[in-house]
Amino acid sequence: MEFFLCVIGMVMIVEGLPYFAFPEKVKHWMEKALEIPNEALRWIGFIMMFFGLGLVYFGKR
Repeated sequence: MEFFLCVIGMVMIVEGLPYFAFPEKVKHWMEKALEIPNEALRWIGFIMMFFGLGLVYFGKR
């Protein structure tokens, strides 16, 4: 559980950096994301989850 909490904390740090450093750009990126079709966002999410799972697998090996 301790490792899990550390990982979640690191994810929150990495996710929060753009909002802290470049809030104007993040707003612009969010506007652009609204233009991307739902199906494309689903594929992007699936691919990111797949590669993330691969990184975890190889990191724990």
